Amino acid sequence: MPSLSSPVLELYLRLIGGVVLGWFLGRILPNLAAAYLGKFLFWLGVPIGIIAFLRGADLSGPIWVAPVVAWVAILLGAGLAWVWMRQKSYQNKPFQVSFLLASMVGNTGYLGYPINLALVGEKYFGWAVFYDLLGTTLGAYGLGVVLAAYLGRQLQSGWQLIRVVLKNPALWSLGIGLWFRQIPLPEPAEASLQALGWTVISLSLLLIGMRLSQLHSLRNLQPASVSLAIKMLLVPLLLGVGISLIGISGPPQLVMVLQMSMPPAFATLVIAEAYDLDLELTVTALAAGSSGILLTLPIWLLLFGG
Repeated sequence: MPSLSSPVLELYLRLIGGVVLGWFLGRILPNLAAAYLGKFLFWLGVPIGIIAFLRGADLSGPIWVAPVVAWVAILLGAGLAWVWMRQKSYQNKPFQVSFLLASMVGNTGYLGYPINLALVGEKYFGWAVFYDLLGTTLGAYGLGVVLAAYLGRQLQSGWQLIRVVLKNPALWSLGIGLWFRQIPLPEPAEASLQALGWTVISLSLLLIGMRLSQLHSLRNLQPASVSLAIKMLLVPLLLGVGISLIGISGPPQLVMVLQMSMPPAFATLVIAEAYDLDLELTVTALAAGSSGILLTLPIWLLLFGG
C-alpha cells in the first residue's frame, strides 16, 4: 500500500494554514472584506480556476457519471435525513429544512476543489468540476431552494429558481473552459494561468477561514452531528462501494467519494438566512463539519485511495 502520510500532511498544512490565516484576517478585518472576497471568487476567481485546471484535465471516459452520482448522493442524504427526523418526530419546519440541507449538499467547490487537486491531481479535475457544477450547485440552488420555499411557505416561480441557477458564473465557465482547453497557449501564458488558478484556491481557503471566524453559535450539536454522519460518512461509504460495483475505480472513484464526503456547503447558510431557517443548526453543522473533514479524509484515502 502506498504511503499516505506525505500527501495528507502536505494537504493538511495547506488547509489548516489557509483557513487559520483566513480566520485571523476575519477577526481583524471588517466583515465587508469577506463579503468582497466572496463576491470576487464567485464572479471571477472560481470561474478562472475552473478554466485553468480544465486545460490539464482528462475528460475521457464516463465523466458524466459524476453529476449522476452527485444527485444520487443528494437524494440519498435527504432520504436518510428525512427518515431520522420522522423517527424523532421533528415537526419544526425551519429545523427540518436546515437539517435536510446539511445532509444533502457539501462544499464541493471552495473546499472540494483544493482537496481533489492536492490528493488526486489535475488530470481528474474534470470529474470534480462536473460533480460540483451539475450536481451540488444545482442541488443547492435548485432542490435546496425549492425545499426551503415549499416547507417555509415561500413558494417562488419556477422561472425565479431557474434564474438563480443560470446566473452562476461557474456554470458558464465550464462551457468556456471546455472550448478554451482546445486552444494552445505559449508556455509562459500556460504557467501564468496555472499560477492564477492556484492563487484562487488559496483565496478560497482564506474565505472559508474568514467565514468561520464570523460564526459564533455551536448549539444543536447533537442533531448537527447526525446530519454530518449522514453527509460525511454514511453516504460516501455506501455510494463509494456502489460505484465500484458498476466498474468505476481508481482516481475517478476517489474524486467522487471525496466530493461526497465534503462538509455542508456555505450555500446552506445563504439559504437559511434568506428563508428564515434554523440558523443555529446550520452554523453548528458548518463549523463542526469544516473541522471534522480533517478526521475523515484518511478514511477515504485508506478505503478508496489504493
